[in-house]
Formats: sequence, C-alpha cells, structure tokens
Amino acid sequence: FEEVYGTRPAAIAVYPMYRGLARLVGMDVLDAGQSLDDQCARLKAAWNDYDFFFMHFKYTDSTGEDGNFDAKVKRTEELDAAIPRITALNPDVLIVTGDHSTPSKMKSHSWHPVPTLIAAENCRFDGSTSFGERQCQVGGLGQFPAKYLMSLALAHAGRLEKFGA
Repeated sequence: FEEVYGTRPAAIAVYPMYRGLARLVGMDVLDAGQSLDDQCARLKAAWNDYDFFFMHFKYTDSTGEDGNFDAKVKRTEELDAAIPRITALNPDVLIVTGDHSTPSKMKSHSWHPVPTLIAAENCRFDGSTSFGERQCQVGGLGQFPAKYLMSLALAHAGRLEKFGA
C-alpha cells in the first residue's frame, strides 16, 4: 500500500476479515475496542503517526443482514454523529462510503450502488444537501467504479501528480 500510494496507512476495524485484508495490503492494523467511540478515540490517538486511515464500521452491515431496519437507521445515525469528531482532526480528505450495499429488506449484500461522499478543501460544491443512495446518484460524483476511489482520494489530497490520461 505504502509503495503504491505513497502513504503510511493504518486500519481501524472490528471485524476480522477487514483486519486481515488491511494487513494483507500492507496497512498497520490498530487495536481498538468494539464501539464507535473506541474506534474514534484510537483514530485520534494515532492521528499523527499515519497519513491514511481506513476505518470500518461493521454495524450498519450486520443490522442490514439481520433485516432490522430500525437498528440500521440507529447505527447509521450513530456513525453520522461521529463525523464531527473525525473532521475535528482536520483531515485533508474524508471519504464516507461502503464496501457494498446491505438492504434490510433483503437481509443480504446486494448489487445496488454504494453512496460515496468526498469532503476536501478542493472539492467542487455540487449542491447536495443530504447523503443517501438517491442523492449520491445525482451528486457531483454520480456513479463510478470503485477502482477509481483511491485516485480520487489522492487527487483531492493534492498527492496525485496527474489524473487521467
């Protein structure tokens, strides 16, 4: 990861698969507790030691798999409430997205597009006032293949020499 992207990466994740994948691609895997508060505290404690963080919040996925819509909404709101704690660290770029969609109605992963938000000093304002599946489809990013996400992150951080051909 560090060789390819030129960043010193760390991962904060509860679920073993994400911890293993992060380790496999060369990220330092940081121990944190099970709660979002624990994860945010670990992020803050390690902030000056790394310049890229992958923070995975499992509980919106697991509540979707359980088919528990109300719990999924509650967990999404919990994550939303934590965003100011993360932005207070003044990241160059903040990306909020998912690795897949997990509709509660289906109780499983799905093929549906995943909303993506990028916040950075040099982002273009697109007029979006909310964050969700429908709003993100018509926002400035629209729909795009996930393979471009790291290039977008690096570009917004001013760390990409050239974007495109």
